[in-house]
Amino acid sequence: QVHLVESGGGLVQPGGSLRLSCTASASIRSINAMGWYRQAPGQERELVATITSGGVTNYADSAKGRGTISRDNAKNTVTLQMNSLKPEDTAVYYCNVKYGQHLELWGQGTLVTVSS
Repeated sequence: QVHLVESGGGLVQPGGSLRLSCTASASIRSINAMGWYRQAPGQERELVATITSGGVTNYADSAKGRGTISRDNAKNTVTLQMNSLKPEDTAVYYCNVKYGQHLELWGQGTLVTVSS
């Protein structure tokens, strides 16, 4: 059975930090890329950051300078650390895994609310 387990999120004060982790089940083979996307109310889902199995990263402009994505290939885990959070970072954050031949899996999402 293939699945993703997300952790982290919750209520964060403006200027604070978040740390999101996602672990893919061991049954998922040949992972090409892992990453995080987010969807704010009334908006489309958008990229936050991705990282390939070789460690190549890609960040949305909104995350550049504030976010760091890392990956543990042995544990099938991807972690997003993001600092200096703003109210506009409020969204449901989704883990995404691309694996095999054009296969893709999404996590269930974790809510991040940035508010004082």
